[in-house]
Amino acid sequence: MREVEHPGGSHPATLILGIGELTTNAPEAVGLDPVDDPTGMIRDAALLLDGGRVAWAGPESSCADGVERALGRAPDRVVGVEGRAVVPGFVDSHTHLVFAGDRSAEFEARMAGRPYAAGGIRTTVAATRAASDDELRATLRRHVDEALTQGTTTLEVKSGYGLSVADEERSVRLAAEITDEVTFLGAHVVPPELAGDGDGADAYVDLVVGDMLAACAPHARWVDVFCETGAFTPEQSRRVLEAGAAAGLGVRVHANQLGPGEGVRLAVDLGAAAVDHCTYLSDDDVAALAASWAASGPGAGAQGTVATLLPGVEFSTRQPYPDARRLLDAGAVVALASDCNPGSSYTSSMPLMVALAVRETGMTVAEAVWAATAGGARALRRDDVGHLAPGARADVVVLDAPSRTHLAYRPGVPLVHGVWKDGHPAR
Repeated sequence: MREVEHPGGSHPATLILGIGELTTNAPEAVGLDPVDDPTGMIRDAALLLDGGRVAWAGPESSCADGVERALGRAPDRVVGVEGRAVVPGFVDSHTHLVFAGDRSAEFEARMAGRPYAAGGIRTTVAATRAASDDELRATLRRHVDEALTQGTTTLEVKSGYGLSVADEERSVRLAAEITDEVTFLGAHVVPPELAGDGDGADAYVDLVVGDMLAACAPHARWVDVFCETGAFTPEQSRRVLEAGAAAGLGVRVHANQLGPGEGVRLAVDLGAAAVDHCTYLSDDDVAALAASWAASGPGAGAQGTVATLLPGVEFSTRQPYPDARRLLDAGAVVALASDCNPGSSYTSSMPLMVALAVRETGMTVAEAVWAATAGGARALRRDDVGHLAPGARADVVVLDAPSRTHLAYRPGVPLVHGVWKDGHPAR
């Protein structure tokens, strides 16, 4: 990238020129028809960042007028990206980054033919409980930095590897040091000390909705539950989610990962922001997800239940990939996320999620990039990230490629050339 400094502004403003292809995810804001292109893509574009916000986006041929209207002065810095593509910062709306230990042996066994089951989580629970705060903090920050180098500028972090009041509280407290999008997932699985008890799951749910929720809610924005065979029943899941909502937390759900179930419809019924995995869906599940958006009305302010797909899980567990095409054609809203965790998807790469979604789930490149940015924002009910319209956070990814298509065309290649987070160069 070429840079020219023009110091003297009241606060930093950066004009990015020479953008071969700019994905805004805000067609109306840049004068495009959302029916023709929901991603609002502009060729030969420019982008103005003013402080921590986007001030203007449009064709480079119009940038002089755009900068004058938006800023009223010369920018402090002009950066040329020499024909590279620019996309919004990736929004990873599902991760489990507070953990200790390693489960590579489990991965190797799966690759040799052993099926994935939810109980492997307990291995990480033992390691996490044994780790110090500083050890957990160091691992968390390492993964956040790793994600940033791959273009992730917003991420959600769940608890769920403590499964005691003290360990869940410290998990959400540590997560809150690096993100506002903290999820309390005390109901991940039944902890080992109760797993052999016939009434252990119900007793544990009592703890989750009582002392554990009281300790964790002050540090969290969301509540989540693993509604799945081997984890929690729909009835137990409803108790957890309703208690979390009563404590002021937004609702998210893990569901339909290992087989069909009632989790998706439970999520829609409770107005969850997102239901994640969605690998095994009935026609009724798909219809409910689509109807949740139709009921809330058109436009960017709609708030239905997002179907968040996690193709890294299928890559790592050899389960069938979810059918994104079926969801999209029905009118559901789809997000992509990494599910970065040590057991079933140990990757923080959102570009890889885009590539897998295009190759394996029936999404186009445009749909997958939207799902990994604007879709993730909707899954977090955020309107300030996932797009590059004026007023959005200045979270910007420059690809070392002329087109976003290269995210799927060149899987595994480190294509992130540069990142701005809140208007400042992050790498």
